[in-house]
Amino acid sequence: MALDLFSRLKRRETAAAGRAGSGAGEAKASATAALLALESGGRAVWTPGDAASLIRGGFAVNPVAYRAARLIAEAAADLPLVVGDGEVRWAAHPVIGLLERPNAEQGRADFLEALFLQLVLTGDGYLEAVPGEAPGLPQELHVLRSDRMAVVVGKDGWPTGFEYRIGNRKLRFPAGVPGAGPICHVRMIDPRNDHYGFSPLRAAARSIDIHNATSAWSKALLDNAARPSGALVYRGGDGQARLAPDQYRRLVEELENFHQGARNAGRPMLLEGGLDWKPMGFSPQEMEFLRMREAAAREIALAFGVPPMLLGLPGDNTYANYREAGRAFFRLTVLPLARRVLGRLGNWLGALGGERIVIRPDLDKVPALAEERDAEWQRIASADFLDAEEKRALLGLPPRSGKRDGEGAP
Repeated sequence: MALDLFSRLKRRETAAAGRAGSGAGEAKASATAALLALESGGRAVWTPGDAASLIRGGFAVNPVAYRAARLIAEAAADLPLVVGDGEVRWAAHPVIGLLERPNAEQGRADFLEALFLQLVLTGDGYLEAVPGEAPGLPQELHVLRSDRMAVVVGKDGWPTGFEYRIGNRKLRFPAGVPGAGPICHVRMIDPRNDHYGFSPLRAAARSIDIHNATSAWSKALLDNAARPSGALVYRGGDGQARLAPDQYRRLVEELENFHQGARNAGRPMLLEGGLDWKPMGFSPQEMEFLRMREAAAREIALAFGVPPMLLGLPGDNTYANYREAGRAFFRLTVLPLARRVLGRLGNWLGALGGERIVIRPDLDKVPALAEERDAEWQRIASADFLDAEEKRALLGLPPRSGKRDGEGAP
């Protein structure tokens, strides 16, 4: 912008004057060096890869990343669940009550949404089991912040415990026997790391930076609508090529007071005394900032596995309709993540309680999959060459045991 250019040139003039006064024997710089330096491109500055910086620069300020992460967490937490031992569906069991009310502050939806959100944003999810008076299932379950947790690794490379930090305080959790410790660590696979996961937010970090930069550029353009990028060139009538100090200060004050900000948008600039305006840079059309912003938004959605149509992004014709995009979202993103997390949760609770516990989504009650599940039921039911048990197995139902709710499969 014009004011920034004046400031930069002023600093260069001051530095040049200091060099000139330091000694006559010094080498002289080219008169065009300062202008050439203005044309050089700078290095891109990316958001650091730590969880706190990514959440602050992505989830907290970027609407596309925020909505994509919330959409996954809310959809996965809202899935109806089937709880049993793999052969029998339980209608009543202590683990069902624990999931419905994991702690005094959260219900099942809040608890699972917090866990899924930690996974999507950081790649890691940590659950703490608060033991009860009697051995077996824990009394409470809590989701711990992943950015505060560190895996303590032993000499053999295997985890020996977990360290939770809050300010200067540290709390150490032992790893316990395999699968039955007080901490359950769920992570999204990172092929380069043995102990921590890799989140979609980290994969989308550069696209988020581009999207945020275009938003900041648009805001700056609105705030400086009447002050386009360029330079004021002074040509004095008597051959003088430099403004007097008082003239320079008055010009800067006029630019700040009358040609800066949205309230001065559209105000014409009156040039006098040999001043000439030379525009610099590119127009928004030439830079194609709008297309760059849309492309970055689509890349963010791609990294999270959310169809752009569900986020309201323009120009997406990949899916024939919204319903098809919703089915793809559940099949390709929500269900694989939910199965991995719920499977790990069931194994951990089973190890703590001393019994086999299987927790999985109930696909028959997912509204987005109702149409294709109806077609699957009809197709299998009409297969005369299959008996009842084979049909139940194909539909993901446990074998019929002749018992009813809480005792066996219906």
